[in-house]
Amino acid sequence: MHITVDGQSMRLIGLPLKVGDRARDVRVSDANLSLVLPLARSQGNVRLFLTVPSLDIPVFGSTVKHFSDRLDSLPPVAAFLISADLPFAQVRWQQDAKVTNMTLLSDYRDMDFARNWGLLIQPWGLLTQAVYVVDRAGIVTYREIVPDLTSSPNHAAAMTALKALA
Repeated sequence: MHITVDGQSMRLIGLPLKVGDRARDVRVSDANLSLVLPLARSQGNVRLFLTVPSLDIPVFGSTVKHFSDRLDSLPPVAAFLISADLPFAQVRWQQDAKVTNMTLLSDYRDMDFARNWGLLIQPWGLLTQAVYVVDRAGIVTYREIVPDLTSSPNHAAAMTALKALA
């Protein structure tokens, strides 16, 4: 699979999960640098996974904030943001943005999440921008891999997918 960045095609490494696939639980780092499994941690919940290359790039931080602002109107959802940022940078961003309804996780160690979910941008070694909704049984019910990295995901479609599971 490929995405574009400023009109240039970039290859994604790995096989992206698709609707109907069982989500793969892969270790990522939390704010304390501990390795965690987000699916196991949120078992029995509807899950939202957002991935971005970096929160320090304003367009991606805005996307995360946009989702965060809309989550409060839904029944409880386990929401995860995964990027390659160091956990310290994620904590700083989260405090500055006042995002309290998402768990920020980092794939900085070895990009296992990016590889296992097919979201690793070659040659940059960063996650692409994507949105996944995973049901209580761990099945992917919605997927959007944003085709142009600098575009915004379809917020309305993702929120509709979350509401359908609530």
